[in-house]
Amino acid sequence: MKTLSPSSADTVPGWHSLTAQQAIAAQNTTADGLDSEEAARRLADHGPNRLTPAQRRGPFMRFLLQFHNVLIYVLLAAAGVTALLAHWVDTAVIVGVVAINAIIGFIQEGKAEQAMEAIRRMLSPEATVLRDGKRLVVAAETLVPGDIVLLASGDKVPADLRLLNEKNLRIEEAALTGESTAVEKDIAAVDALAVLGDRYGMAYSSTLVVYGQGTGVVVATAADTEIGRISAMLEEVKSMTTPLLRQMEAFGRWLTVAIMLLAALTFLFGWLVHHFDLGDMFLAAVSMAVAAIPEGLPAVLTITLALGVQRMAKRNAIVRRLPAVEALGSVTTICTDKTGTLTKNEMTVQRVITAAQIFDVDGSGYAPHGGFSVDGKPADLAAHPHALDLLRAGLLCNDAQLHESEGQWHIAGDPTEGALIPLALKAGLDARLEHGALPRTDHIPFESEHRFMATLHHDQSGHAFIFVKGAVEQVLAMCQQQRATGEDQPLDLPYWHAQMAATGALGQRVLALAMKTVDRGQRELAFADMASGFTLLGLVGISDPPRDEAIAAVRSCRAAGIRVKMITGDHADTARAIAAQLGIACDRVLTGIDLDALDDEALRRTVQEVDVFARASPEHKLRLVEALQANGEIVAMTGDGVNDAPALKRADIGVAMGMKGTEVAKEAAEMVLADDNFATIAHAVEEGRTIYDNLKKAIVFIMPTNGGEAGVVLIAIVFGMALPLTPVQILWVNMVTAVTLALALSFEKAEPDLMRRKPRAAGEPILSGFMVWRISFVSVLLAAGVVALFLWESARGVGLDTARTVAVNALVAGEMAYLFNCRYLLLPVRSWRDFTGNPYVLLTIAVLAVMQAAFTYLPFMQKMFGVVSLDAAAWSLIAGFGVLLFFAVELEKLVLRRIGEPDARKTGGQD
Repeated sequence: MKTLSPSSADTVPGWHSLTAQQAIAAQNTTADGLDSEEAARRLADHGPNRLTPAQRRGPFMRFLLQFHNVLIYVLLAAAGVTALLAHWVDTAVIVGVVAINAIIGFIQEGKAEQAMEAIRRMLSPEATVLRDGKRLVVAAETLVPGDIVLLASGDKVPADLRLLNEKNLRIEEAALTGESTAVEKDIAAVDALAVLGDRYGMAYSSTLVVYGQGTGVVVATAADTEIGRISAMLEEVKSMTTPLLRQMEAFGRWLTVAIMLLAALTFLFGWLVHHFDLGDMFLAAVSMAVAAIPEGLPAVLTITLALGVQRMAKRNAIVRRLPAVEALGSVTTICTDKTGTLTKNEMTVQRVITAAQIFDVDGSGYAPHGGFSVDGKPADLAAHPHALDLLRAGLLCNDAQLHESEGQWHIAGDPTEGALIPLALKAGLDARLEHGALPRTDHIPFESEHRFMATLHHDQSGHAFIFVKGAVEQVLAMCQQQRATGEDQPLDLPYWHAQMAATGALGQRVLALAMKTVDRGQRELAFADMASGFTLLGLVGISDPPRDEAIAAVRSCRAAGIRVKMITGDHADTARAIAAQLGIACDRVLTGIDLDALDDEALRRTVQEVDVFARASPEHKLRLVEALQANGEIVAMTGDGVNDAPALKRADIGVAMGMKGTEVAKEAAEMVLADDNFATIAHAVEEGRTIYDNLKKAIVFIMPTNGGEAGVVLIAIVFGMALPLTPVQILWVNMVTAVTLALALSFEKAEPDLMRRKPRAAGEPILSGFMVWRISFVSVLLAAGVVALFLWESARGVGLDTARTVAVNALVAGEMAYLFNCRYLLLPVRSWRDFTGNPYVLLTIAVLAVMQAAFTYLPFMQKMFGVVSLDAAAWSLIAGFGVLLFFAVELEKLVLRRIGEPDARKTGGQD
């Protein structure tokens, strides 16, 4: 996007640092606006005020990319080979697994593509401008640099403006800064290095005017605006793959090499040693590869993650990308916004200060529930009429409204002003009765010039009172007395200054309230009435307090070895105070300006030491995430504003707020919190860790099936005997045990010490040394047992089909028994509860038993798989093998526990 030469970023250090007249001159315009001809010329030069869509992959290309995975390549190769061999059942099953995975990934990825579209929809559709000296309403996309735009309450700012004048103008910039409190605007120039939240002379595109009026000159449109910069950042940011995907990719490569090497060695051995026919050996090598490929593993992985998604949805965490479920389990650092995530985003009075006492206020948010205490002891404000006078003044000198909707309390109006309403209701005051007893006669609205609001009231007897609230210094200047218990006293300025400083140090915004009695005949308020004669009722400390559950969640995260970092657009003092209440280390707080002074290497060092960052911009959030990742951290980033979207996308897992978050943030994130609650993240981390544990158990269960089958084929080739299992029988066992028995492990509950473990290392392989040993050990048991039973049956003189039927059922029986072993990787399975604690284990075994009966006895299955019916004697041998395998694995566990195997997890009781 082109810009006027005077407005180039190279020639102008920052529009906020120029005076209004300098900005007009730089844009070569006047306070009466551009003429139509010049506006048309600039529109042709700059282009429309809308964000240009980026080039995107088409649906077909996105679908094809779902197959870009090493394990998928192996499966597709196996499908090709089985098709060449006319093993159509094998081919259909493998292709079906691959297609299901591709479809699920395609649907999930398509949702993420909507992030940029959500930003474009945020642009204002219309704008009021001055052109040819006339006031016109034009389409926002026709705005050009140099246009003079008029703003009024309720308007969405259509472009980046340098304000020329304003009248009580307040703009909510939460979409850019993350802070919900409206910013009071001022046309004065500020320092060139001021962060976005401190640029009071600017109005930014897509922010909302909540009060007052203003006029500004357009200094940036479309991609040159702040929202445009964020859009560009979002396009440039590359999404991170999750640890599980990285580990599965490495596992797939390892498995591919191992399978190909084993098949090649088998081929060479049969050809060179036994001099088998090349064609027969090729088929045998293919059987080996088919046996070794865990066809069911992708399905189990997908279904296990999907089950985790369902469980997390019940806990208010909505997952948009399946791998993100597990990624939370490996998180080492959570970067979180303050407002609305750690706090409720609802201003609350937490302190009431009178001349006689200091009251702490219980309850948070807008709900009028809570109480008062003095020095930790409950206090009834009915016994403190001077305090009730203060609360009554806050209730009456107020333009906000409190209402309830579907069990939630909401404020209509200024949040800070609105906080005074539930405060009064907590003390037992009735808003309707108080307004009826002292109806308002006149008022002076709050304006930034005088920094107070005043109202005139008359009671039923005609007595007149003025109530005032506002900035402490302003109100103190009006007062000569202070209200104490039962009487008014001379004003004690040192006391009030000390209380103001102490309350401000707690991160609370301080308001003063005062009143005075006037003649009953007075019906209008004038500024002359506000000069003096007031009695100070007291001060209130207002803040957006931490959620109680967030405090507990931060504590839980720390116990789990997860570091919580607060990144906020708020001021440093407020951030420090909230962090202290949450238990986040706040000895050192860095601001956006501090971060700008650090290069990438210095930031990498600093981010390891500092947990609180204030006055942060979108670039700062993105840099912090990248610095943490450069240090090897697995980063979760929470956010709700447009400003958070680039960092959400870059983080290993982005977490957006569902209730108060923008659509842009939701679309950029992998997970959305339905309740906007930080505590839900801690629950999600626990769920993610449980899922990873269960995935490892599933792998330890599935892989010996493939190892045992491959071992059976290898033994047959080495000893020159008939194959005990055919390829189609092998594939049957792989699929039925994966989709039945392996899935039962997906329902295992969290282990007791789950949230006391440190996060696993990002580079930790999915197969530990212990898991490789267990897989190898059970594979040998399965292969030896299956071959032994096959040879036993062959020696009895039964046919080849009967011997193979015994072998395949023995393999399944061994898997059934081994499933109980896998419930606990190292602890013993010996009590009734160990066998019955997971009902899905019993259910899947029952289902598989029925499937195996159908496999063995149904005529069409016998024809398809080359099996025959078995007698009772054969079934007793099969059952006996399953029991022997179970005890063999339990004995192996005992030996490992005795020698203190360090690589196995020493927990297991989960029921």
